[in-house]
Amino acid sequence: MRVNDSYAALRFKEFNIFLLVRFAMVFAWSMQFIVIEWQVYSMTKDPLSLGIIGLMEVIPAVSMALFAGHIVDQKEKRNLLIKCICGFSVISFGLFMLSLPSVLETYETKSILYGIYVLVFCGGLVRAFLGPTIFSLIALIVPKKIYPNAATWSSTTWQMAAVLGPALAGFSISLIGVHWSMCVIFGFSLLALTALFNISKKPILNPKLGEPVFQSLREGLTFVFKTRAVLGALTLDMIAVLFGGAVALLPIFAQDILHVGSEGFGVLRAAPAVGAALTMLGSTRFPLHKNAGKKLLLAVFGFGVCMIVFGLSTYFWLSVIALFLSGAVDGVSMIIRQTILQLKTPDNMRGRVASVNSMFVGSSNELGAFESGLTAKLMGTVTAVVFGGTMTLFTVGLTAIVSPKFRKLDLQKDVEDHER
Repeated sequence: MRVNDSYAALRFKEFNIFLLVRFAMVFAWSMQFIVIEWQVYSMTKDPLSLGIIGLMEVIPAVSMALFAGHIVDQKEKRNLLIKCICGFSVISFGLFMLSLPSVLETYETKSILYGIYVLVFCGGLVRAFLGPTIFSLIALIVPKKIYPNAATWSSTTWQMAAVLGPALAGFSISLIGVHWSMCVIFGFSLLALTALFNISKKPILNPKLGEPVFQSLREGLTFVFKTRAVLGALTLDMIAVLFGGAVALLPIFAQDILHVGSEGFGVLRAAPAVGAALTMLGSTRFPLHKNAGKKLLLAVFGFGVCMIVFGLSTYFWLSVIALFLSGAVDGVSMIIRQTILQLKTPDNMRGRVASVNSMFVGSSNELGAFESGLTAKLMGTVTAVVFGGTMTLFTVGLTAIVSPKFRKLDLQKDVEDHER
């Protein structure tokens, strides 16, 4: 096996199974979120209700993130991932039951809405463990010398699932309705669970088993805040996603501004992921290690521009192009961030570092959804999206000025050291 082989990670059987598991879970999760968004906005016609969905997931995800990272570093990863998927399956089944026609006819809208929020909250608890577990498991399946290649394929799989999940959600809502769409989601969670049993249990590499929890958390936070490359990448991406959370408002654009229905909603929701997936596939041939800092800054700047164009657009095709390009540049950002984390993080701290990553970046998606919903309520949908894009541009400019070391970040040497 050549370390510069674009398919190096795919030559490991368990890694291919891992990709199947990740695809099924991301597909199910992204499709579920879209179906929930559509159902909630159809029930309430209130932009703030979309923001509350994000808030209900982000509260438990953030509050439990550090403790989840500690537990992940102390436990066997495969079995922990099995428990996470089982938890997601229970939540999906609960949403399936809440969307039963008989339930919708029997109970008040407010009661059903509260039930959805409770299940989304439980999903946030599951997600607090899911991300760190997946991040840690990758490092136990492939050798260190192909971590960058494995990270690229893992991110690409994530984006491909994020393309198909929202796209299918839009068409599925139109063809079979919300209720049976939730049944499809439940089926994909069972597929992920079945495939995961074909991966063997992995050793626990943490030499400090039984370490006091607060000492463990302090060690993880200290590492992140002392490693400037990691901290810079997480902070930049967090701010960009926080203020660029226009995708949370897509049901409003689809129904009230562009007037394209659920099918158009599916296309709009999938467009960013299509762009990101193509970027990631290209990166397997053309790595982004060299001048990573400059590329990351340019990518986030491009993301902000795309959000402004999308917010101002009243044409469906222009909106789709803007979202597609936003996904393409966001794909660059994701690959560079994941490569930094894989290269800079010691094996015994992967769970805690991934948890901090989920607090910075993953949870900022939901906070961004809440921010977008709130600003749309206060200043209007279009103004909210343009405001978010403008704040993203401001963040990039500020980062470039105050952090010249990050601007000059280059990962080429780190990649070469791992390949030796």
